[in-house]
Amino acid sequence: MRSPMPYPPAPVIPDMSADLWNSASSVLDVNWSDDHMVPSRRLYPHQWSWDAAFIAIGLAYVNPSRAWRDLRSLFEAQWPDGRVPHIVFDPRTAEGDYFPGPGFWNVPAYNGRAARGSTGLVQPPLHAIAAWEVYRRAAAHGAAAAHEAGDELRWLYPRLVAQQEYLSRRRDAAGEGLASIVHPWESGLDNSPSWDTAMAAVPADMGLLTRYTRRDLEVADASHRPLDIDYARYLGLVLNYRDGGYSDTALVQRHDFVVECPSFNAILAAAELALVHIAEVVGADAEVHRERAQRITAAISKHLWDPATRTFRSRDVRTRMLSPARCVNGLVPLILPDLPDHQAAAIMAEAASERFGLPEATGLPVPSYDRTATDFDTLRYWRGPIWININWLLRRGMLVHGYRGEAEDLRMAMIRLIHRSGHYEYFHPVTGEGIGAPTFSWTAALSLDLLADRSVPAYARAA
Repeated sequence: MRSPMPYPPAPVIPDMSADLWNSASSVLDVNWSDDHMVPSRRLYPHQWSWDAAFIAIGLAYVNPSRAWRDLRSLFEAQWPDGRVPHIVFDPRTAEGDYFPGPGFWNVPAYNGRAARGSTGLVQPPLHAIAAWEVYRRAAAHGAAAAHEAGDELRWLYPRLVAQQEYLSRRRDAAGEGLASIVHPWESGLDNSPSWDTAMAAVPADMGLLTRYTRRDLEVADASHRPLDIDYARYLGLVLNYRDGGYSDTALVQRHDFVVECPSFNAILAAAELALVHIAEVVGADAEVHRERAQRITAAISKHLWDPATRTFRSRDVRTRMLSPARCVNGLVPLILPDLPDHQAAAIMAEAASERFGLPEATGLPVPSYDRTATDFDTLRYWRGPIWININWLLRRGMLVHGYRGEAEDLRMAMIRLIHRSGHYEYFHPVTGEGIGAPTFSWTAALSLDLLADRSVPAYARAA
């Protein structure tokens, strides 16, 4: 089989920005569904949690009222314990049109929400960052717009705080200040090699794939999706959590998968920094959020850092072992302004190495996994392909730590890639070809932000 050709440098196209802006706006119009945005019409016909945050950030440029509505729609499904579910199901979509649907999750009914179900899992809590970004765009349009946006923040603030407290308290399985995930889906990086060692200890009941039919393979190429053995383990983890009433007591004893992810926890800390600014707008105590952000950052720096390789890794709480895999989630702590300088420099060295390759070397954004690894896969979801959302976070981290030239190179690499290949879910890490769902919402939304905003992230500025 012929090897794919390397991604060629894109020519400078004078109207590239206008083309990309218009196409991105069109995607967001197509994927709006009454009161929320779907990631894509066929593969993901419901509302996803961290998708909603990424989407709101870009949607605020073209339709701020929809950006606020999307966040509200998600938080209207928040559980009494503070968790924000990773999927909120649209009751207009039939159970058989998506699996695993609300019937499989069978979550408890509360607050009169029986008609609109959700899952019992969570995703990275990017929502405070999104809310602050939407607010500051609105506030730039005058006092009336700022007042209206302030009302939105006042509605969201206690819910955002409850989300943070749920993750920081109920999910601190190791008792060391880091939130644990109990399912790979909670990371947002579903089948990343970062979980392989921990997942190897999870029983794989292949009979579950006989009892339940994977719907994703009906609308997506199997070579792009997680393997059957992965999916069997995913279902088993959900069933165990569900049958235990989605309880978070005795996590290590009751769950087969309990892992601390560097990107999840970096986002948790960055959300606290965003809440510093939100608290000042709504008249709440800002200092508590600043202190929490510092504590989480210190815990990441201490417990998820591998001094031998000078990289951040996920940690299996059950075994206390760091993952051997070098994955893109290890680069995301760069978004934290209080990260020690030597660790920020090490992240940049890792990103520039042959394992990932910044645009200067490849012409492309960074892949999701170590390019030099023997199991690097150019097609399979989070095991090699390029994802715009993670590169967007990495670029913000570069700006936070003063790597402005590298940040601009990465911004332009993302813009060129999306303009050339389309608003795909993810991209081939060698050819730049679009893979997965087309007309993907967060790719479109983040395109708008990449075109419009070149400033240092607002949450990292002095309050």
